[in-house]
Formats: sequence, structure tokens, C-alpha cells
Amino acid sequence: MGGELTSRSQEARALFDQAGEILGMDLWKLCTQGPAEQLGRTEFSQPALFVHSYAELKQLERERPELWDSVTAVAGLSLGEYTAVAAAGGLEFSDGVRLVQARGKAMQAAADAVSSSMSSILGLSQEQLEAVCEQASGENHFVQIANLLCPGNIAISGHTAAVEAAEKLSTEAGAMKAIRLQVAGAFHTRLMQPAAGKLEAVLAEVEFKPTRVPVYSNVDASAHTDPQEIRDLLARQVVSPVQWESSLRNLIDAGIEQFIEIGAGRVLAGTLKRIHRKMPCESVGS
Repeated sequence: MGGELTSRSQEARALFDQAGEILGMDLWKLCTQGPAEQLGRTEFSQPALFVHSYAELKQLERERPELWDSVTAVAGLSLGEYTAVAAAGGLEFSDGVRLVQARGKAMQAAADAVSSSMSSILGLSQEQLEAVCEQASGENHFVQIANLLCPGNIAISGHTAAVEAAEKLSTEAGAMKAIRLQVAGAFHTRLMQPAAGKLEAVLAEVEFKPTRVPVYSNVDASAHTDPQEIRDLLARQVVSPVQWESSLRNLIDAGIEQFIEIGAGRVLAGTLKRIHRKMPCESVGS
């Protein structure tokens, strides 16, 4: 991850090296050479993804300044919201690295404390899946909606036993597929409350600035520029369902005519097709 970018951009490599000094590790080597098992742990993958997407962002600014100057709003999916805030000028890169390191460690610790999972359910409505989650939850375990990506693609999260039951019930209810996600645990649920508390303390120590363009929050799908609001929402984000579909719809309703996707993967392009098929979306990065 990031190998192609850093091979052609000294500035991008410098960001990986700067982040590595902050993290106390060779981040570039981990991203480009592995081991994959270590990179896959959320305490390492979160800083890696943040730095990679931020480096792609800065490369876009250098290569196509006229495009970047035309940006009128930003949003990021889960961890990507930190890059979005940084892109909007609300957060310094070095502070962002420290924050996502703390976020990753706190979420990994919370995940290690209990057997928990996430699963992507394809083909059911939000109402159907809420009923499934209620049926699959019990006195000592629960599962809930954790990520509303787009119509027909919703992630659930919770205790592993409840997630397994919900996968079975979803299939019986007509879901096309249930895909267990390769993540550390039940992100965006109350099982992450210990992580939220730790993250809130770290967020309080970081300076946030008013953003130059609105940041659409995962928590409420609304636009924010106020530093304290953004700080509070980032703390709430780890225990709140991700309102990605609503965020995209609200961006479109606000007048956005083109989307630019930065970083690893093509989640934005894929989800946007299910919401507004004709909306232009250019993916930048690898």
C-alpha cells in the first residue's frame, strides 16, 4: 500500500517517514512489505490508511490544484473522516497521525476484550435488518446496524454469536449474501465505548481549527465547520452507526455535482452508483 505513490513522489515518501517517526516504527516498510498480519491489525492499519490517503490528497493538490481549489465539501467513511477533516484544514497532519494511532490502539484493545464481529448484509432494507438484529440479540449479547453504506448494503456489528445468528436470519429473510468483514471487532457499537472514552481524552489535547469547507459527519450526516463540534463528533463516531448513505444524499442535495475519491479502495464509487447512478465520481489513488 502506497508503494507506487512513494516511488514517484518524494513528498509522499517524506510523509510516510514523518509519520513513522511519530509512531516509532517504519510505517513505509510495513505498508509496502508487510507482514500483512501486522498491517491488518487495526492499531497499525488505521495510521497506515490515514497517511496513505493524506499523501494521495497532497499529491492531488500538487498535480491538479485547480481541481482541489474547486472542492466545496468533504466527507470520509469511518477512519476516512480524519483525512477529510485534515483536508479541510481542521487538523494538522502530525496531530492526525497521533490521533489515529490512539484511535487504533483503543479500538484494538476494546475488540480484544470481547468476541465480536462485523458482517455486511446484501439485499435487505434497513427496517428488515433492524428486525433481524432484534431477533438475533439476547440478554447477554447483541447485534446492531453499524454502517448504512447504500441501499441494499448495510453492515451489522456486535457479539460474534449474535452476528452469526443475524447472518443466518438475514439469509432466511431473503438477503442475497452475508459477508463477514475482516476487521478486529464490533466497530460503531457500544462495545467500543471503552475506546470512545480513551479517544475523547486524546482529542481534547489536540488543536482543531475551523474548516475552510464543511465536513459531513458520519454521526449525523450533517455539515460542520466548528472545531468543537467536529471534535465531539469524532469521539462519538466510534460508538455510532455510520450514516454514509445519508451523508452522500445530503451532499447531493447541497449542490455537489462531482465526487473525488481519494485513498485505498473504491467504496465511494461503488456506493454512489446505488444512490445516484449518473453522478460523476473520479477515484484517485491506489
